[in-house]
Amino acid sequence: MERVIVAGVDRSLRAAAAAEWAAREALRRGLPLRVLHVSPPPGQGAVEPGPDPARYVAEQVAAQLAARHPGLRAEGLRLTGPVVPALGSGSGDAEMLVLGLRGERGFAGLAVGSTALAAAARTDRPVVLVPSEFGSGHRARRPDTVTLGIDARAPVGGAVDFAFDTARLHGARLHAVHVGTPPDRVAEGEADRAVSASRYAARVHREMELLADALRPWREKYPSVRVLEDVVLSSPVRALVRCSGSAELLVVGRRPGGGLGPVAHALVHLTGSPVAVVT
Repeated sequence: MERVIVAGVDRSLRAAAAAEWAAREALRRGLPLRVLHVSPPPGQGAVEPGPDPARYVAEQVAAQLAARHPGLRAEGLRLTGPVVPALGSGSGDAEMLVLGLRGERGFAGLAVGSTALAAAARTDRPVVLVPSEFGSGHRARRPDTVTLGIDARAPVGGAVDFAFDTARLHGARLHAVHVGTPPDRVAEGEADRAVSASRYAARVHREMELLADALRPWREKYPSVRVLEDVVLSSPVRALVRCSGSAELLVVGRRPGGGLGPVAHALVHLTGSPVAVVT
């Protein structure tokens, strides 16, 4: 069965931005795009009088994307049922599921909607959450960087492979960021500052060795990918938000057994880059 890229959409502009990102990714990977809209089961959700205004959303978005991107194979599909399980079933053969960070029922000022969070936590496919402002030109970006947040002591293999493969397909540099714990502080004083700096440098050196060892199998698998190995001794969320500020995509691992985990959960609220959550 041919793999596909799936974009989940509703009638919001945020979903349209995510679908546009998905279309470009489908073209880059040479895969068809499935535009998926999920309607609530009968008797659930808001009901508007007259014909169902959401009935042809997926088909319309697919047609618009195909018209804008010659060569894109796009189809629209409508499912009915609870949204997150339906998204999962509709993307079972997907290379990735792409969603906007908020949908049409999101509240103003709310960065991430409950559907996006639940899908990222529970769907076993890679889920990419795209902020609506991405690519709008409001932020300076280097479009040649994919950022990977990696725990060198326990790397999530699927996330590392996804990041390397995406960097390869994009012709991008991979910025692999491992966040370590700073050494304990020592007392104030000139000599103590020198000792503290020495201990800090030694800790960075050890963490760099761990990162190099963790990445070695993927460096060998993807020899054409340029890799910047980076160790930051800081808060994981603060470090990854800063390092991904100009990234085309930030890739993080999904917690074993399902769920985002606190770091990934915070990142999707704070970063301005698309975030891929991968098992």
